[in-house]
Amino acid sequence: MSKYAPQEVERKWQEIWEKTGTFHVEADPSRPKYYVLEMFPYPSGRIHMGHVRNYSIGDVVARFKRMEGFNVLHPMGWDAFGMPAENAAIKHGVHPAAWTFENIDTMRVQLRRLGYSYDWRRELATCHPGYYAHEQKFFLDFLKRGLAYRKKSPQNWCETCHTVLANEQVIEGCCWRCDNPVVQKDLEQWFLRITAYADELLDDLKLLEGGWPERVLTMQRNWIGKSVGAQIDFPLETPTASGQKAVTVFTTRQDTVYGATFMSLAAEHPLVAELIAGSPEKEKVLAFVDKVRNMDRIVRTADDLEKEGVFTGAFCINPFTGGKMPIHVANFVLMGYGTGAVMAVPAHDQRDFEYAQKYGLPMQVVITPPGETLDAAAMAQAYADPGVLSDSGAFTGLDNETAKARIADFMEEKGLGRRSVHYRLRDWNVSRQRYWGAPIPVIYCPACGVVPVPEADLPVLLPREVKTRPDGRSPLPETPEFVNTVCPVCGEAARRETDTFDTFFESSWYFARYASARKADAPFNPDEVGYWLPVDQYIGGIEHAILHLLYSRFFVKALRDAGYVAFDEPFSHLLTQGMVIKDGSKMSKSKGNVVDPDVMIKKYGADTVRLFALFAAPPEKDLDWSDTGIDGAARFLSRLWRLGTEELAGLLSAASPCAAFSDAELAALPPMFKELRRREHLLAHKAGSDIRERFQFNTAIAAAMEAVNFLFANVAALRAEPKGAKVVSSAMATILTVLSPMAPHICEELWQAMGHGDSLSERPWPVHDEKALLTDEVEVVIQVNGKLRGKISVGRDTPKAEVEKLALAEPNVARHLDGKTIRKVVVIPGKLVNVVAG
Repeated sequence: MSKYAPQEVERKWQEIWEKTGTFHVEADPSRPKYYVLEMFPYPSGRIHMGHVRNYSIGDVVARFKRMEGFNVLHPMGWDAFGMPAENAAIKHGVHPAAWTFENIDTMRVQLRRLGYSYDWRRELATCHPGYYAHEQKFFLDFLKRGLAYRKKSPQNWCETCHTVLANEQVIEGCCWRCDNPVVQKDLEQWFLRITAYADELLDDLKLLEGGWPERVLTMQRNWIGKSVGAQIDFPLETPTASGQKAVTVFTTRQDTVYGATFMSLAAEHPLVAELIAGSPEKEKVLAFVDKVRNMDRIVRTADDLEKEGVFTGAFCINPFTGGKMPIHVANFVLMGYGTGAVMAVPAHDQRDFEYAQKYGLPMQVVITPPGETLDAAAMAQAYADPGVLSDSGAFTGLDNETAKARIADFMEEKGLGRRSVHYRLRDWNVSRQRYWGAPIPVIYCPACGVVPVPEADLPVLLPREVKTRPDGRSPLPETPEFVNTVCPVCGEAARRETDTFDTFFESSWYFARYASARKADAPFNPDEVGYWLPVDQYIGGIEHAILHLLYSRFFVKALRDAGYVAFDEPFSHLLTQGMVIKDGSKMSKSKGNVVDPDVMIKKYGADTVRLFALFAAPPEKDLDWSDTGIDGAARFLSRLWRLGTEELAGLLSAASPCAAFSDAELAALPPMFKELRRREHLLAHKAGSDIRERFQFNTAIAAAMEAVNFLFANVAALRAEPKGAKVVSSAMATILTVLSPMAPHICEELWQAMGHGDSLSERPWPVHDEKALLTDEVEVVIQVNGKLRGKISVGRDTPKAEVEKLALAEPNVARHLDGKTIRKVVVIPGKLVNVVAG
């Protein structure tokens, strides 16, 4: 055969797979299913090496599970709405839809060129009305059930992108998309009540233990942030003009309440404006509030933040001590946790301690180490460890954990507060003020108020006949044919909502849509979604541990309660692959270290690119790009080609992988062929175990390389013995079968060249024979009085007496027995000889 030409081979097999529908799949309750899914890409225009790695990992899993007999669903689609398309459209003077669909066409060709085993009939794009019509229906269901609501509140606002951002989309005070500073802006927004599922989201993480990385589970637990404590009401010295009579705090340390000496409010707390109304402190407080509101939220909670604040001029009363407490606004208090008000206990909280030291505020010790005393004036830092209560009324002398329960009982009995549970998790803001997104299906009527769009009128189509604005603002509010409508209740003139959904709304349910991607009258067929879901193996980056994964978990639970699905969690198993690194940094255009997959495929072929991406590192580790590494992958595949088409030409036949042999056939095999057969079966066993149990594709590939090297090193001897042709053919068939999930095209071609009439894509994984793993000789360890003194190789079936004789004759053993009396010899066949001597 000719020299290895990967472009020709790969084109040939991709056309065959497409023509025969090799990877088309339907629900089949008679077969076990396996749903493998990689996080779908944003159609940015080109795939990068990170995509190649992610999708190559998923393709190996999909192909391997097919070989194990599973009915495998492996789909692909496009996360197609979002600001990048809109920004690119503005920059290049094109419509976001045109830019998006052109990019999809380009990226589809690139992915097809890599030979991934997708069922392309299920392809979806979230910007298609046939997709977002269903999520508009979901929203109406959520609205009906109280899970969707509208409120005015301070929001993270990106002036560059002209849209609000969820807390999770603000990275170190900057927009996650454009990296420009985020400010606070009061806006009416739509929210999903994700906090209604906080307990279930937290508790159900137990269901994912062993299937998800512990790191991701920990990140989700911390983000949900459940805290058990108490809400305590601190009466205001003077009620506000609106009638507000108390400041309510949430604390997990009610045992320290007798040490609360001042009150700290978040700059965003609504009570601040009421407390300073008419106060001489007003202008000073407002200036401080404006400064703090636009600080990075992470910076405000950092331990090394310089604590700053301002006195409001108002006081509240400690309900347990009767003491008068000044009310401050402090930069380290946020509205995102608890009530946005903190009872300050400077003797027992380090942040409060630093603040009190700076502003000369009083400290009161109320917890001391057992058997010790503390002097507030002499303390260098807060005492925050467990201890015994002091100066705490009737609770003095109790250990602090007992005191927590007793104080909670007391405050509930006296009406001073109540037990409470709080979460760090906030409701999900789904409103975005950009054009390229799914319209929120709501109408505003002057008479009827907020009116849901009738289901019969869905989808609310995003108008395509608009021009994007150079400053990035949405053109929807200035598009009369979209905005102006009639109220479906009273028939009077009304206006549509011009906000669009956060794009995480689309990605929170796309995995279920793949089950029935072409169903028009419903989001999915109940039987199909019931068969395929949940996803058995999900693959994607660790950067989605909070945003996408948490939202998807919430969405599934909300859809379950609405009757759409019957499962509790979307992804049974999660693999978070590492990044692709070059020159010490993550590949990115800004760093100028991007390697173009198209260039690599054109130079080496898709199989080489896939093989390198899988071999260079375990999937969960970062992959360091190496030019020598991809050259090495190319050399190996060329060597494999030469082995199958030249070195073993005329010797190979269409034998099955791990072919069966009769006892007579095995007995007649020369030692070289027995060793080849042992290595073949070891390859099938090891590679299968590495992929199935650990996703260690690199070690599976290494095992195949070792088998190829053995064949190459012994070509002359193998060709010289006609009786061994079946062993050689079986070994080559096993190598090709094992490598086919990683490098499918070349393996299919060489498989066909061996004379096989079927496709490797339809072949099962080779089943190894345990007996074939055994060698004719075994190594036996020899101990004298329990210490290792030698090793010998003996025939597997050598009698015990002969093994003992050989062991005692081993020179080093004999030396250690010289002058001693042998009292006992223990022989464990095939493993150990232990000599007891004295």
